[in-house]
Amino acid sequence: MTSEVDDAHPIEPPNGELTSANDAHRYVSDHCLNDGPVGQVGLEVEAHCFDLADPMRRPGWDELTEIISGISALPGGSAVTVEPGGAVELSGPPMVGPLAAIAAMQADRAALRATFAQAGLGLVLLGADPLRPAKRVNPGPRYQAMETFFKASDTGAAGAAMMTSTASIQINLDAGPRAGWAHRVRLAHALGPTMIAIAANSPLLGGKFAGWRSARQHVWSQLDSARCGPVLGANGDDPARDWARYALKAPVMLVKSPEVIPLTTWVPFADWADGRVQLGDRRPTHSDLDYHLTTLFPPVRPRRWLEIRYLDSVPDAVWPAVVFTLVTLLDDPAAADIAAEATESVATAWDRAAQIGLGDRRLADAAAICVQAAAERAPAELEESMQQLVRSVEQGRCPADDFSDRVVKYGIAPAVTHLAQGEL
Repeated sequence: MTSEVDDAHPIEPPNGELTSANDAHRYVSDHCLNDGPVGQVGLEVEAHCFDLADPMRRPGWDELTEIISGISALPGGSAVTVEPGGAVELSGPPMVGPLAAIAAMQADRAALRATFAQAGLGLVLLGADPLRPAKRVNPGPRYQAMETFFKASDTGAAGAAMMTSTASIQINLDAGPRAGWAHRVRLAHALGPTMIAIAANSPLLGGKFAGWRSARQHVWSQLDSARCGPVLGANGDDPARDWARYALKAPVMLVKSPEVIPLTTWVPFADWADGRVQLGDRRPTHSDLDYHLTTLFPPVRPRRWLEIRYLDSVPDAVWPAVVFTLVTLLDDPAAADIAAEATESVATAWDRAAQIGLGDRRLADAAAICVQAAAERAPAELEESMQQLVRSVEQGRCPADDFSDRVVKYGIAPAVTHLAQGEL
């Protein structure tokens, strides 16, 4: 398991031609999850990049890549990449346990912030850009093609916001023993609404209040569910088969032949694999299928490990506690049992969690139980962060509420600049 696999350059699979949708289904289900113990944790942290002197200006591609090219190896081993809208992502290597992963990411965050500060830029942990309109700065052909696909599928505005105005903290965990896959994947989904309510941190988008505590989650919900909805099937008893079925029903977004060709019509991958449609004047290969999988963005994505994608990017003071909470609720058997029971009644309340968060009594109750279970297991190194998270949940508050208060008091641009300067 690793948290640093570039979606634009997936690991090279066998490259024979697929003979049918059944062949593709077999390939996906056989390779999507690794059977083994739990314990490794990989983190990915995305931060919006702002000019400290002019927060409305979006730093350009050449400017960002020049800064990154001058960075030597980071102390925690993270790779640094630039998202389509100029957000800067740290992707950490897998570590044994959440504490090691958190410590490494904290060190890398500090080093990266210092480097960007020297260039007059600040890195802000918010789930959505509260100030600037959506705009792509990454010139990569993959993102140009994605832009074209979203416009053709009548989700152009949501697609642009998703690519260029949102940021998250992603947590990568081992899939675990095969016998426990169904329970583990179901719990990872069931925890989604509760964790969204706890970590919501995007009350504004594009210069105005969005009416959602997690505008980021709302943006994702506006994209087609065949590509961005939850993976679980009717009963969730076989997550590998569920993922294969999901992948084959999902429309092909782009084809590499060898240039990147965007699609402007709805073609499920199964139709291409079965030969009902030819894209790029050919049948698909295993490489095409592997690339197709990188264009699917469900809240929990199987990538041999489990990639948890539903958390907003949250402030440095609390993201360690948020990470520890989610990892503990999935990896600690006793805590997992507590979480499963606590979240049962809100396991599908995705939109409610994103809109009103802990203002929903059932979500607030589930959050209190889950955070307390994690706090009881937290090491001394995380005590301050965990205490802050516990207090916030007890008060029915999330990071979005704190940022909203700043905006009301100072205005959007000053509030962003305060965060970009590292002010709490």
